[in-house]
Amino acid sequence: MSGPSVLFIGGSGVISAACVREAVEQGLDVTVLNRGTTGGRPIPEGVTRLQADVSDRSALADALGDRRFDVVVNWVAFTPDQVQADIDFFAGRTRQYVFISSASAYQTPATHLPITESTPLKNPYWQYSRDKIACEELLMEAYREQDFPVTIVRPSHTYDETKLPLTGGWTAVARMRAGKPIIITGDGTSLWTLTHSRDFAVGFTGLLDRAEAIGEAFTITSDEAPTWNAIAQEIAAAAGVDDLRIVHVPADAIAAADAEWGAALLGDKANSSVFDNSKVRSLVPWYRPRTPYRQGVREVIAWYEAHPEEQVVDERLDGLMDELAARWEV
Repeated sequence: MSGPSVLFIGGSGVISAACVREAVEQGLDVTVLNRGTTGGRPIPEGVTRLQADVSDRSALADALGDRRFDVVVNWVAFTPDQVQADIDFFAGRTRQYVFISSASAYQTPATHLPITESTPLKNPYWQYSRDKIACEELLMEAYREQDFPVTIVRPSHTYDETKLPLTGGWTAVARMRAGKPIIITGDGTSLWTLTHSRDFAVGFTGLLDRAEAIGEAFTITSDEAPTWNAIAQEIAAAAGVDDLRIVHVPADAIAAADAEWGAALLGDKANSSVFDNSKVRSLVPWYRPRTPYRQGVREVIAWYEAHPEEQVVDERLDGLMDELAARWEV
């Protein structure tokens, strides 16, 4: 291919696989480096594949040799030490390094909606988000001090046909179909943005090999933000459930019962999240998400129906949901 050369470190996840496909369709010269697993998401033809564990810098150096890339995207960097290793390794070997951060890094809960790139970064509830903030700070310091060519991208909740947004995934659908109540945090009226990965990929690839994106951060999300009650109703409708039972439970009560689940709620899902995508559209004006959740969730349920082996119920969470429902059902 004659387009810009792009190295995707990772490339088989929910978001990254869609971006690999879109990059190929846009004519980019794509290389994917990972440990050789695809997670059921095949790598398109025409992609150069390299195998290495990115955490093993010797193996990474052997796999890449003296190759240079116009763009390097690391989908599996989560902590400052991982990012520092990338700064040391890729300085002088690429003209754009794209860090995948998270919209959960924004001030939580936000004091103003919609959330924009100027919203402060602050999340006292979730270590994952604090690590992403620390990574961003390290990269921006490298940009200021060393001219390291970083672009930061902040996705929010992005899904493909294999992912459901409710905690426990298929467990929630199984409960719906069994006539058991599902758990929704708060009163279910907080707003939540859901973005299909194929839509996200359009905005993302539009930022690659763009000098205007260096030193900048971009939010890329859908413009659709239904309530959690509405999201649950759409899942139920797609799953053929007419009588949906919802039990609303405060996030701090869930946190008291399960710290990990609670942290993900208090640090992310329990708070209204509505985003302004004006900045990414200033560089990628053709970015217009086209997949409403009503359509997307039907694709998800169809995928699960075609893959019965993936219809796994988390027995621990199922039991915990029974306990919470018994306590909080009105």
